[in-house]
Amino acid sequence: MNCNGKRPTPESLLAKLQEGERANLRVYIGAAPGVGKTYQMLEDAHLFKKEGVDIVVAVVEPHDREDTRGMIGDLECVPLRRIEYRGVTVQEMDIAAVIARHPTVAIVDELAHTNVPGSKNRKRYQDVLDLLDAGISVITAVNIQHLESLNDVVNRTTGVRVRETVPDHFLRRADEVVNVDVSVETLRTRLRQGKIYDVVKIEQALNNFFRKGNLSALRELSLRQVATDQATKAHGYREREGLEQAVIPEKVMVAMASRGSAKKLLRTGSRIAGRLASDWYAVYVETPNEEPGRIKPRDYAALQENIGFAEELGARVVRLKSRKVADALIDFARREGITHVVFGQTSRSRWDILLHGSIINRFLAEVRDATVQVVPLEIHDGAADRVGLDEHDLS
Repeated sequence: MNCNGKRPTPESLLAKLQEGERANLRVYIGAAPGVGKTYQMLEDAHLFKKEGVDIVVAVVEPHDREDTRGMIGDLECVPLRRIEYRGVTVQEMDIAAVIARHPTVAIVDELAHTNVPGSKNRKRYQDVLDLLDAGISVITAVNIQHLESLNDVVNRTTGVRVRETVPDHFLRRADEVVNVDVSVETLRTRLRQGKIYDVVKIEQALNNFFRKGNLSALRELSLRQVATDQATKAHGYREREGLEQAVIPEKVMVAMASRGSAKKLLRTGSRIAGRLASDWYAVYVETPNEEPGRIKPRDYAALQENIGFAEELGARVVRLKSRKVADALIDFARREGITHVVFGQTSRSRWDILLHGSIINRFLAEVRDATVQVVPLEIHDGAADRVGLDEHDLS
């Protein structure tokens, strides 16, 4: 269901398909496995078929759930591609076959899935983007814990670090984001009945990820995500139709370290950019000690990983070259009209700040028209207030 309590009908998506030539994307979001996302997609698929829509199942994972498997029924299923990997035969969605078949709509389950090495794309959401580019509309599903910008929040809430994620910009591409919701007790009952996991995993799941507090928090995240998405789309529609004055778009900058992991900062930036419906930058400053041939191999590897992660989240990565990191960041923020900045900061003593200076303090003193958000980091997070700076002269 969506945030006003009404589930979008197949007719609503059919109407969108007829509005223009662009392929449409509908994403079902749920708080946890077992809420009924796959079942809902297949139910919609049968309704589409009755309406005469050319629809196929590109990939569906029933997870040994008989009711889900039974819902496939007489729907056309594009055969999966068989790939040999480390002596095991793995089945993946055959994106080339789906494009060659070229239906009007394709059902794609398990959006956050990571494809086996040797596949065209590393992630299934990238396969979906290829289908959309080919003019095929897609209905897909994902759990809220797989949204990349919520990775740290989910980890704090549930104690589980989710490894398979989908970047927020994918949801911004969606024409509809729909919440599939059931009560916490209903979900736990389904789990006890063996409708979600094997019997041997039930007690462990009830006492860990499927605790009442976890599920309540995840349900809230799902509802907030759908509400935010609908508010953003409604605002965009009103602007396009001239129903309200367009506002100056926000510009978000993440000051990314040239060393250590910047994932926590980048997730924060992605979340802010998504909420404000803006483009955003991941900016790092290359100092003389970090030039090619001088940068430490470990720092270089971390930097490349940060750049790749930022691009995956939809950021525009910007490299600045300067001996003084603070000056470079301040100049960039002023030049680009940055309105929201994300810094990372580890715990530092007052003496250390007095001796070595603080980029954040410099930035706050000189850039008055930008909101600055400081994300606390542990030492092992790698991205500190100095943002990869080796020299101490920040003035």
